[in-house]
Amino acid sequence: MMNGPGAGGDPSARLRDELDSASCVLIFTGAGISTESGIPDFRSPGGVWDRNQPILFDDFLRSEEMRRESWRRKRETDRSIGQAGPNRGHRAIADLMRRNPASVVVTQNVDGLHQASGIPEGQLVELHGNATYAACCDCGLRHELDEIFRAFDRDETLPTCRGCGSPYVKSATISFGQPMPVEAMRRAEAAARACDLAIAVGSSLVVYPAADVPLMAKQHGARYAILNREPTPHDGHADLVVHGEIGPVLGDAVGID
Repeated sequence: MMNGPGAGGDPSARLRDELDSASCVLIFTGAGISTESGIPDFRSPGGVWDRNQPILFDDFLRSEEMRRESWRRKRETDRSIGQAGPNRGHRAIADLMRRNPASVVVTQNVDGLHQASGIPEGQLVELHGNATYAACCDCGLRHELDEIFRAFDRDETLPTCRGCGSPYVKSATISFGQPMPVEAMRRAEAAARACDLAIAVGSSLVVYPAADVPLMAKQHGARYAILNREPTPHDGHADLVVHGEIGPVLGDAVGID
């Protein structure tokens, strides 16, 4: 299904027309792009958040048992999705980034699949962090998961920072109640002001402040397209809305298998 001015015809062709007429593109991605890689949308019925209440950042800091529970959940999640790789949608976006080095991907996802698809760090903004490694909440030092999991699998030993000794080492994602990363938000807002086309891909567009990013682009004069399986609260603001499967639509629009 396609809505918006001049809607009609092949959705991939309409999206291709938008891309061909743009000089600087902001791609804003959400969980929907990764479900085709086998990574569940945690907000969907039956997802992780239906089974477990999210652990608040303050509770992680306050309680050793909550830190242990956080790592139990992290271990379970990584066992189930650790082999996921980029799908056609990720590859299409990576191809777009190669063609236009001025374009940027701003993602809500934490799965690392945009990096795995070949998008360089300079063209990628992770608003909610990255789940493929851990970081110290005090000094920010990066910690690899394999070493943490080896100790945790043995006797649920919690990680401590090898740099500063802090007990507050967690997945390098933004937890509920944790401040948004200032530098990532600054880069996202700069990309929104600079682009002449914003495309929201696979996002429910209900999580703020992240969902403000494509709207900011629209407010600064960019055209706004949405590709998602379901309607979103932003559909009325968009110049083009496509309801369809992300990999096939994006892949055809960009011209990759």
